[in-house]
Amino acid sequence: MTSSSSEASSRFMKCSFTGLTDPGLIRSVNQDAYHIDPDGRFFIVADGMGGHAGGQEASRIATHSIQVYLDAHWESPEPSKTVLENAFLKANQAILQDQASHPERSDMGTTAVVVVFRDEQPWCAHIGDSRLYRLRGAKLQQITEDHTWVARALKMGELTSDQARVHPWRHILSKCLGREDLRQIDAQSFDLQPSDRLLLCSDGLTEELSDHLIASQLKSIRPCDRAAIALVDAAKEHGGRDNITVVIVSVDAATRTDTQPT
Repeated sequence: MTSSSSEASSRFMKCSFTGLTDPGLIRSVNQDAYHIDPDGRFFIVADGMGGHAGGQEASRIATHSIQVYLDAHWESPEPSKTVLENAFLKANQAILQDQASHPERSDMGTTAVVVVFRDEQPWCAHIGDSRLYRLRGAKLQQITEDHTWVARALKMGELTSDQARVHPWRHILSKCLGREDLRQIDAQSFDLQPSDRLLLCSDGLTEELSDHLIASQLKSIRPCDRAAIALVDAAKEHGGRDNITVVIVSVDAATRTDTQPT
C-alpha cells in the first residue's frame, strides 16, 4: 500500500484528507495513481490501462499534468469549470505526445476524477469510470456518471442495476484520456456541507463493493486514514481483482460553506 494523510483549511472550509493505493491481490503492477495537494486545494485519482507499462505511465502522466496545470493556473481569473476542462485537455495532449514517442504504448489511456476547492463552491471533473461520491449522513450519492457502455444502457433503461453490475461489457469505456477524438470534458459544481465526506476512487473499489457497503464503512469509521484502509481491505476481501485507489476528504463539522472572506 502507498498512502498519505493530512488536513488543511481554506477560506471557506476546514477538512482532513487521506489517499491510499494498493495493487490488489491479482495484478503485479499498480496502474492507478493519485495526487493530494498538500494544502487541500485539489485531489486527483487516475486509473491507467493499456498493458503494464502503458497503463502505469498513462495514469502517471495524467496525474502529473493535471497537478502542474492546476498549480500554474490556480490564481487565474478563469472560472473553475474552464480551468478543469483545460487541465484535462492538457493531460490528454501529454499522453498523446508520449504515445507518439513510444509506439509500444500507443494504446495506453487512463480515467481520471478531480475535485478542486478553488471557489466558494467545489467543482469536479472526470472521464471514464473513476468516481466521485459524497456521503451526507447515511446517504451515499454518486456525483459523477461513468463514461461506459453499461452506464449508458442503465440510464436508458436497457439494463437493471443488478444486470449492469455483472455485465461482461461493464469495463468498456466510452471516454478516456489518451484519445485523439477527445473534445469535451464533464465538469460540474456540487454542494458540500459540514460533516460531508467525499470519496474519489478507481473502479478497483466499486467493482468489489456495493454502494451500501462503501457507505457503511465511510459512515462508521471517522478517521480518514482508517476509513481508507478499511475500504481497501474490504475490496481485497471481496476479490481484489484490480488495483484499488481511494482518496477521502472529510469536511469539519464546524465548517460553514456560506462564510464570506473578510
